[in-house]
Amino acid sequence: MLTVHHLGKSQSERIIWLCEELEIAYELKCYARDPVTMLAPADYKALHPIGTAPVITDGDLVLAESGAVVEYITAKYGNGRLTLTSDHPDLAQFLYWFHFANGTLQAQMGRSMILNRLNLAADNPMLVATKARVDRSFDLIEARVGGARYLAGDEFTTADIMIGFSLTTMRYFLPYDLGRRPNIRDYLGRIAARPAYQRAMQKGDPGMALLLT
Repeated sequence: MLTVHHLGKSQSERIIWLCEELEIAYELKCYARDPVTMLAPADYKALHPIGTAPVITDGDLVLAESGAVVEYITAKYGNGRLTLTSDHPDLAQFLYWFHFANGTLQAQMGRSMILNRLNLAADNPMLVATKARVDRSFDLIEARVGGARYLAGDEFTTADIMIGFSLTTMRYFLPYDLGRRPNIRDYLGRIAARPAYQRAMQKGDPGMALLLT
């Protein structure tokens, strides 16, 4: 049985969402963050040497890292769904945005989150540069979803699943105002309307306010 080990308010929400979109059988085990430190509990950290979410187990396999987990599940259980074939005209866009989610956006938001916790002066060069990089990434997403229904084009794909966490739940850790991002807000409205997304969030983080605007 495929088991998704879900740490509350974490990137592992992507994996629950993926399983719900594919409508595959899986077991969900939820773990709560420490209420003071907001870190993963010891039993979650013990699942994998890296000690972070997501983690899945599938038989004897223990696998971490969002992109790897998403690709593993779609390759083994997806039957071609939520990905694009090599001859699809939007393949390059799909690959770009799939890797942009963690390779650029999430990494930049993570660095900005850490710098914000250091109580640096507002004009600190590293802080200013990091915030500017986050803004440029949001500019790029704003432009993309203003001209396309989903990141890869007309089709919903795992690229959308990958980026969804950064645009929503990650903003609990790094607040970001979407007031001047109407296209992103509309895009998140399309995401929120998906029954699989609704099921996933209710199962993984019931009662959590979803940061969709």
